[in-house]
Amino acid sequence: MKKRIYTLIVTLVLTTAFVHAQTNKFYTTTGGEMIFSFASIDDAGSETGNIIRWSPVFNIQILGNYDFSKNVGFFTGFDIRNVGFIYGNYKPPTQESTVKKKFRNYTAGIPVGLKIGNLNKFFFYGGYEIEFPINYKEKTFENEVKTHKFNVWFSNRVPTVYHTFLVGIQFPYGGNLKFKYYLTNFHNKDFTETLSDGTQIKPYETLNANVFYFSLNFNLFRNADFYYTSEQKQKKAMVY
Repeated sequence: MKKRIYTLIVTLVLTTAFVHAQTNKFYTTTGGEMIFSFASIDDAGSETGNIIRWSPVFNIQILGNYDFSKNVGFFTGFDIRNVGFIYGNYKPPTQESTVKKKFRNYTAGIPVGLKIGNLNKFFFYGGYEIEFPINYKEKTFENEVKTHKFNVWFSNRVPTVYHTFLVGIQFPYGGNLKFKYYLTNFHNKDFTETLSDGTQIKPYETLNANVFYFSLNFNLFRNADFYYTSEQKQKKAMVY
């Protein structure tokens, strides 16, 4: 059922982009994203153990842009994102000592937002994005040694959707800085796991973690060729 919903949403977004691409004010852009993520953690009263996570791949963004004027525009699109966090003080329900955990999701997202400023050079943007977890991965480290890992497609260990908001700054020549916050808890706290002896546990019952990150984006709204081409045209106009 989840796969059908994801497929329908992606189809609708891409169809809308294709239909509107025929207008002069609508254009599409693609870009990469280098993510530095953290998490706001509250694990049964403990708020320590958060470690920065760097994920340069694979983060792909395809945006449809509609500019109402030179200073105001709208954007939506589709992206695939590698997002998660590292927690150094995770205490498994079945043991007394703590371990380090690396949690990761690949998600499919649909952003909706506004751009304000000089849309050909420097502007601010912000909006909302809904993300659908696709592939979940979890790694366990004890004394800096990896002891266990697994990944699951469309896992019940995480929510069906994430609700997020984003803000950012677009610089000339394709550079971009973005901040994003996940309003939804990273894990499904009600997820129940059955151990080999038949015991049932809820591994994330006490773990409250909201991911947030800063990212460097490249060619997200306009690529460098656009700016160079515009400047070249201006220089030619001055010559003639």
